[in-house]
Amino acid sequence: MTPAEFIAQILPGAQACQRATGIPASITIAQAALETGWGKDVMGNNLFGIKADKSWKGRTATFMTTEEINGRKVKMLGTFRAYNSWADAVIDRGLFLKQNKRYAGCFNLKTGPEWADALQAAGYATDSNYANSLKAVMRGRNMAQYDVLPNGARA
Repeated sequence: MTPAEFIAQILPGAQACQRATGIPASITIAQAALETGWGKDVMGNNLFGIKADKSWKGRTATFMTTEEINGRKVKMLGTFRAYNSWADAVIDRGLFLKQNKRYAGCFNLKTGPEWADALQAAGYATDSNYANSLKAVMRGRNMAQYDVLPNGARA
């Protein structure tokens, strides 16, 4: 799948998520692209690398992941949420972010790059370069064009 094909596939759900939650479509697409290698590695339809903790009641998938621990990249098995479809993954991520207090400050922000910094500050990923990687993905594909304005128009 090419990056353009990946974007075309996830764009409707990302924009619907933005309309419903305020999460910019650009950050949704960038996270999914970064976490899956543009759709090449999507175990259990988990586009966002959300782990399955004890609160998760749905299906799970266990697979190798790389975490940054004390500045070192470490490969380990992780148990992640699993979904029936990419659309379900996009919806659940929106709920996950809305329901977790540590991400509350993100919802005061309007742009994908602002969200990238806030997600990293809130501890979304262990990668110390996560925000910069997300912003590079957004810049590289001009993803701000996919964001939806409050009136439903595109940015």
